[in-house]
This record gives sequence, C-alpha cells and structure tokens, in this order.
Amino acid sequence: MKILLIEDDPDMSAYLQDSLTQSGFAVDTVNDGRDGLHLALSDIYEAIIVDRMLPGLDGLSLVSALRAANNATPALFLTALADVDQRVEGLRAGADDYLTKPFAYTELLARIEVLVRRQRPETADHHYQVADLQLDRLKRTVRRGQRTIDLQPREFRLLEFMMANAGQVVTRTMLLEKVWDYHFDPQTNVIDVHISRLRAKIDRHEDSPLLHTIRGAGYCLREPE
Repeated sequence: MKILLIEDDPDMSAYLQDSLTQSGFAVDTVNDGRDGLHLALSDIYEAIIVDRMLPGLDGLSLVSALRAANNATPALFLTALADVDQRVEGLRAGADDYLTKPFAYTELLARIEVLVRRQRPETADHHYQVADLQLDRLKRTVRRGQRTIDLQPREFRLLEFMMANAGQVVTRTMLLEKVWDYHFDPQTNVIDVHISRLRAKIDRHEDSPLLHTIRGAGYCLREPE
C-alpha cells in the first residue's frame, strides 16, 4: 500500500517514513504543500497524511483543492492544531480523519488501516490463494494449509506482489520498483536474501514448493505441476 506523507518537520517526517515503511507501506514524502498537491494529483495513493501548517500551500487549502479536483483519496490531518473548531474546520475542508500531535504511532496506524478499509471494502481482491497458500491483504495474515506464517513487513509486501502475479515470471527490476520503491539497481543482494527467507517460511517442510527461481529471468510463484 502506498501512502503520501506531507510534513515539513524533518524529524517528524523521518520518524514517520521509517515507521510506516517498517509497517509495510510504500511512502512518498514531501515537505511543501504545493509539491504535495502535485504528487497527490499525479500518482495513486491509498491514503494521504498531511500537516495543516505547511510552506507553499497550507493543509486546508491542499485538501480542499484535492476534493475540488474530485480526488477522493482518504486524507488524514496530523497536526498540532487541536482545538475543536480547528478539527471541525479540517474535516469540513474534506479530510477523512484528524489526529493531533503528540500522538501514539499505533493509533495513527489503526486510523490509516480504517481509512483504507473504508475506501476499499473487503472483496475477493483482498484475498490471494495459490495452491494451499493464502494471503489476506486487509488482515495481513498468511497461511499455508493449517500453518500460520509470520512475515516481516517487507516479506509480506514481497509475497503479496508475487501472489498478485502468480504464474508469471517476476524480474528483479519489477521487485525493486514495486516492493522496494527503487528505480535503480542498488547492486546488493537484498532481493536474493528476502527471497531466500520467504522461501524458507512458505516452502519449508512442504512436499510441493511454490516459489521458484527462474535462472536468468527472475522468480515465479506458481501452483505445483
């Protein structure tokens, strides 16, 4: 899931980007309201976190402009402006939620999950299955047969992408762009390491392996032949 973070405090921005990334989100971060509006209108996000006090364009104007452009991406104000009138003003400008600083990260995470769930109600599209391997995107759970599999956030994103493209060869470039948000090759073995860990978790002690390395091409998650 991809989130846009619009926050001009560098410490807060770095903290949130790191925390959200560790929670399994892809995060684009900007510190200016005009840049944030441009990104929000030119890319697809599942949620936007925005401060109210921003250089270039304030948060209220940013969200109002989004709604005027018929952009319905869920928006959450994360701000130090905590008065009731200020919260009401933010919600009436088009925000879907309002959380004041200081805040607990677990609460922010729960609010984001609720916003995404409202925007994308649970359907079969949120449940992937390959053979006896099952992944639930909303509950963020993975099972193989009767066995529950615990995955780290990056491993979950990797498996989610592989299952969305089950039966197809997935290249390293595709994984770098879609799972790691890299648009260049960092020349590391990060993919190999994560594929190895993921394979150990989903195929260990199983008679029929699902995750395969396609020499010279990439990787493929497929049903046993």
